[in-house]
Amino acid sequence: MHYFEFGDKDATIYSGGTTSSINTGADEILEVNKTVANNGSVQNVSRVLIQFDYSYISSSIQSGKISSGAKFYLNLYDAGSTELLRNQNLFAYIVSGSSWTEGDGKLDHDPVTTNGVSYQYRNHDEKTPWVSTSTLTDGGSWWTGSQGTGLSVSSSFGLTKSTQDVRMDITDLVNLHIYSSSLFPNQGFLVKRESLYTGSADFSYNPGSDTTKDESSTTRLGDLKFFSTETHTIYPPKLEVEWDDSSWSTGSLSALSASDLDRLKVYFKNFRTEYKEKSIVKFRVVGRELYPSSSFDTTPAELTVKYLPSSSVEYEVRDADTEEVIIPFGSGSRISCDSEGNFFRVQMNGFQSERNYRFCIKVVSGSGTTDEQINYYDDDFEFRVVR
Repeated sequence: MHYFEFGDKDATIYSGGTTSSINTGADEILEVNKTVANNGSVQNVSRVLIQFDYSYISSSIQSGKISSGAKFYLNLYDAGSTELLRNQNLFAYIVSGSSWTEGDGKLDHDPVTTNGVSYQYRNHDEKTPWVSTSTLTDGGSWWTGSQGTGLSVSSSFGLTKSTQDVRMDITDLVNLHIYSSSLFPNQGFLVKRESLYTGSADFSYNPGSDTTKDESSTTRLGDLKFFSTETHTIYPPKLEVEWDDSSWSTGSLSALSASDLDRLKVYFKNFRTEYKEKSIVKFRVVGRELYPSSSFDTTPAELTVKYLPSSSVEYEVRDADTEEVIIPFGSGSRISCDSEGNFFRVQMNGFQSERNYRFCIKVVSGSGTTDEQINYYDDDFEFRVVR
């Protein structure tokens, strides 16, 4: 099963002398960038702040609707990144300290908007510094020590010149927010390139001077741009929750044989063309032989329900227009079975309403060795999510 939570607030913060006080909470673009002057000095660095509301997730874990072993992924979608010269890593850290204010500014506002979060302040109106010390510190503050929890306080994702969309595993970070909220209250995440920073054993701040690290090196790495929560596209940031909700009980049903799988027809039972947003839908998937053998059974062969291979059948959901993968094949999209046949459930909250989507079914036969065969079934299983 997959559940999606869209971003609650976000902003980009910029370090340059003229931009360090600017708020960008209303911008449609999030930016991770650095400007390198001709003399090799780093003139400006930008980082991204983003926060999600865990209210539904936390209550659903307590009630058992979401597994306590769920995985969490941060999804950011490319908004026209430029001049990416080589593969590189992007990092996410747990923001430490008090809350920050999103604000309503944009980078191109003239005069500039300063109310809200900036590189200098958590909240410019109240002049709330990122770290309360005798020396003004800026650029955000984030945890580096796990306080003995054994969980990581940072995550990373490898970007390539051809793949700039981010699906970063932040399971440990979210679990610290949910299960250790007294130590790690949810103030969101800081997304940035790697650098060396000073601070205490538990949290960091301020740029360092280690030129071997991406953020402070003289190497031009390009401008990473992602759509923000303010975007008018179908690509806002979202937190993806994935867990295996599959179950397997075949009752008196028979399995499809290996020969059946070579000539298989897969279809949905009572499939509709429209489903309501935020609904939870149970889909029935049926597999049968394309050319069943004649027999003297009282039930025609084409009406006999058989089950697809256990632990070897999954589904995928794509946007029908853009081909973007909404739900990938994997442990969170395994198909179940009961005495009536195969089925799976989908929470529609992660789909943009008034758009069309398409299912694809993957069936794996064989033992995973040389006799393994993978078949995909994508026979216009298209539906629309409506308000």
